Amino acid sequence: MKPLHLTRIAIIAALYVVITYALQAASFFPAQFRAAEALTVLPIVFPEAIWGVFIGCFVANPFSPAGLIDVVLGSLTTLLAAYVTYYFRHSFIAYLSPIVFNALIVSAYLKVLAHLPYWATALCIAASEALVVLGLGYPLVWYLKRIGAK
Repeated sequence: MKPLHLTRIAIIAALYVVITYALQAASFFPAQFRAAEALTVLPIVFPEAIWGVFIGCFVANPFSPAGLIDVVLGSLTTLLAAYVTYYFRHSFIAYLSPIVFNALIVSAYLKVLAHLPYWATALCIAASEALVVLGLGYPLVWYLKRIGAK
């Protein structure tokens, strides 16, 4: 891997952690508005962002009220979504993968941990994830493509 790619991984991971901690009150549980999730669509432009968002999520999630399960399953969900985002980077599916995977997987373990209703939790997570991914992530990717980021 090139030094530029390693640097990007580190910067993306650090941004994910800083944004999540700065907005910690809004970053966890079903009514979350995790602004750092806007970075999950960066694999559309930078393949190495797959690892950046995964590492960032892994480092940020130990402070989650959901505990170790959120560190493991939440981070793996982010890794899966980032990979699918990269794989479908030329399609709108790239933007949908973080929304769908977080809604379906995170709500499943919140149902077990917090006894929350699955579909209501999934819809709540999907809505907040869609706001972040489409409201912040989409314009970010558009801008990066416009300036020719590589």
